[in-house]
Amino acid sequence: MVTILTRIDDLEQLYGQKLPHTHEQLNELLYSVKCELSGISRTTPINDDSELQLENKDTNRPDTWSTEGLARALRGLQGLEPGLKKYSAGKPEVQIHVDKELEKIRPFICCVVAKHPKLNDTIIRSLIHLQEKLDQSYGRNRRRSSIGFYDFDLIKPPLRYAAVGPDEVKFVPLQWEKTLTLREILEQHPKGLEYGHIVKNLPKMPVLLDSEGKVLSFPPIINSNDLGRVTAETRNILVEITGTSVETVSNALTILTTSLADRGAEIYSSVVHYPYGKQSTVITPNLEERTVKVAFGDLRTMLGLNLTRTEIVDLLRRARYDSENGSDTHLNVCVPCYRLDILHPVDIMEDVAIAYGLNNVKPRWPSDLTVGGLSSMEEFSDTVRELMVGLGFQEVLSFMMTNNEKLFAKMNRKPEQTVEIANPKITTMTTLRSWLLPSLMEFLSANTHVEYPQRVYEVGDCTVWDTTLPNRTGDIKKLACATSHSKANFTEMKSELEPLMTNLGLEFAITPIAHESFLDGRVGDILIGGAQVGVIGEVHPQIIENWKLQNPVVAMELELDQLFKMRV
Repeated sequence: MVTILTRIDDLEQLYGQKLPHTHEQLNELLYSVKCELSGISRTTPINDDSELQLENKDTNRPDTWSTEGLARALRGLQGLEPGLKKYSAGKPEVQIHVDKELEKIRPFICCVVAKHPKLNDTIIRSLIHLQEKLDQSYGRNRRRSSIGFYDFDLIKPPLRYAAVGPDEVKFVPLQWEKTLTLREILEQHPKGLEYGHIVKNLPKMPVLLDSEGKVLSFPPIINSNDLGRVTAETRNILVEITGTSVETVSNALTILTTSLADRGAEIYSSVVHYPYGKQSTVITPNLEERTVKVAFGDLRTMLGLNLTRTEIVDLLRRARYDSENGSDTHLNVCVPCYRLDILHPVDIMEDVAIAYGLNNVKPRWPSDLTVGGLSSMEEFSDTVRELMVGLGFQEVLSFMMTNNEKLFAKMNRKPEQTVEIANPKITTMTTLRSWLLPSLMEFLSANTHVEYPQRVYEVGDCTVWDTTLPNRTGDIKKLACATSHSKANFTEMKSELEPLMTNLGLEFAITPIAHESFLDGRVGDILIGGAQVGVIGEVHPQIIENWKLQNPVVAMELELDQLFKMRV
């Protein structure tokens, strides 16, 4: 949930009409963009100059985290400005040259110049509020991306995005009076103390300079007090975003660019010159629309509405899309540049339902009577759980989300392709696990104070890439178990595997292999009918040390999906 602060007169100006001033009517309008009033009593009157606090429940749509974005969406839904809103940028006004050393520090930058926006104190507060929301959430607290505003009239292009030592450059940081080095900013300035952990351990740090060597900013910490201060008198604005993710940096700039354009600004692009990466020259911002194919049959089935082609096109326009010539079975829907959340045709179908009016959809009881029950695979998994408990193991439950360090670095394995989260909230949970053993190692690491021997197991889903599936990923049910004590060895774990397989009615064999996570000569593939279904072995001492364990660990991991198919 994202909190938005706006003045009602400012929202009305962008919306183009008078808004309701009663709580019930205003909330009814805001519900269509997944917002509602917050922090204001129902008995408090709403006046022309009232400041509203809105709770936006659509955390996937950063384009509606601002007054400009809300007004844009509302104008479409209310029929005031239906159809796709196009944005474009004029010829480049600024060139940015990037130092090669930044590739391993903070590699990406993009800029835009916004000329003659309609600014006042309210609008500036609104833009800064959007900047902070993008920095905190979309930019993962400035680690992934951070934003800077500058008075473009005071800057002498071209710009240089440079890597410098912590004592090489001095400037007066924003809301400060004396000149500080980068090191001193990290030690003394409030923003340096808050965000310094992002760069303080780096041998060199990023700075943005103009052609005269004047400092614009020390990303991602603080802007210059001379060039990085925007007021109501500022005529032309330079927006700069740096970060570690090219997609995040580009998307954040698109959101800010469209907001400034909605404030009447003339948009001019910039050219970034990279000495590394696939593209040596990149023009920003990216304001291009894209096309998504939406099938009529899928849309009608998904929504349960028998809509005509004309009705669908009209609803799409109210949701701020346009449609190109498709066929009798589908439409080619044009998606605006700021709709970063559109990943699948289903996302567009949801917008059609919102434009239709969720309250206008007639509820109905399901036509089929269904009775819930466990699937055959889940019943098989429960059987495995009972057998593991009978063998003296304790079940643990861990999160499916983890990170590549735990999956690979701590397990002595080379990184492999995994399913990663596009915008994770915390660094410890960025990836869906591809195998279970790291979860058990983490559990053992967190329970070194518990009496030994420790015998734990987990039955759970792992996610792997599968290009044959529609979403290119698939879930695999696995079993992993581990024993830890001073005399844990391969023979012990094999003696657990034998009764497990016997009770499942399966015959197995073990063939020696080499595996980075296990000791050479003490690890093997588990085979059934010549097919590899798992691995068993003594965990490598380096991994024991990586997880800060004191006792040896012996473990095995099996693919239950394969065992189930072989058993039945």
